[in-house]
Amino acid sequence: MPDELELLRRADPVPADGPPFGDGPLDHGAERHLQRLLREEGPRRRVRLLPRPHGRTPRARLVWSIAATAVVLVTVLTALLGGASTPAAVAAPRPLAVHAHSTPVSLRDMTALADAAAADGAPGLRKGTHVQVWALGMSDDKPPVTLPEERVVRWRADASHTELVVATDPRSPGRPVLTDEGGAPRLVADGHVLSRTSYPPSWSDAPPEAPPPHTAAALRAYLTEVARPGVHRDPAALSTAELFDAVGELLDHWTLGARESAALVRVFAQAHGLRPAGQVTDRLGRPGQAYVYDAGAVRHMLVLEPRTGRVLGMEATFLRNDPEYGVKAGDVMGYSAWMR
Repeated sequence: MPDELELLRRADPVPADGPPFGDGPLDHGAERHLQRLLREEGPRRRVRLLPRPHGRTPRARLVWSIAATAVVLVTVLTALLGGASTPAAVAAPRPLAVHAHSTPVSLRDMTALADAAAADGAPGLRKGTHVQVWALGMSDDKPPVTLPEERVVRWRADASHTELVVATDPRSPGRPVLTDEGGAPRLVADGHVLSRTSYPPSWSDAPPEAPPPHTAAALRAYLTEVARPGVHRDPAALSTAELFDAVGELLDHWTLGARESAALVRVFAQAHGLRPAGQVTDRLGRPGQAYVYDAGAVRHMLVLEPRTGRVLGMEATFLRNDPEYGVKAGDVMGYSAWMR
């Protein structure tokens, strides 16, 4: 394991003193180190790409299973991006960095901003999602190859829906590879289709399939049901970890409107241990206000749009080194970046 990790770290094209969003192609030396690692003899790797959340699988289960088996922080597009020449491998993402000397905005102040932005009720709630995701993968015996994915889910009037999943191109960080102008998702030139699926009509009156409410108390109850499915009216308050998992599930099903986003900021404002950190630029190049909380060895970051309180993204990073699993403090466990 230490030898493999050293090869991977030497294959990282981003120097320690480089810019915060310097992910890019490997140089020739780093490419040789990575190819040496990938050519090592042994059984063929069985790779699982994460995350592909669909249905009611709790996000927390995915996150902690990833953490328990994390052995690599490298992203490679060779398997999915075709062409005459082999594309350069790409390093794992670096953690989002809070801008130096930026002023943190309290959740109380963000609540007031979100309420003001929601005064006219626009934009409205929409079922479906557009999200970019990346996470550590799992493999039986070798460091896995993990791909970032971008997913568009759109629902039709007859309650059927489509899901389009593509591999993003980290050589152009922050540039979406999907567009859904007019409600019809279509590919741009630099994405490779992982799956294109149509689902028959389906209905459910249970969260997260049911429409989320737009008052804080009702939304908190809704998220409690998402976090604890099958538990009837659990009176216990949601932990911050449960809240983050439930919000991730919600945003993988719905694109919130202004009123729902304002209600969600009020719910966040009551979350234990969630504190303002300052301004960040997210992975799609958007300005945001960051809020963090620590759970064990992992730091979770929430990024909100600074004028409306809309959730732009979530990220999890390791807080300390764990030689057993080959991870270091600051290594990214996973992220999601939602688009409207």
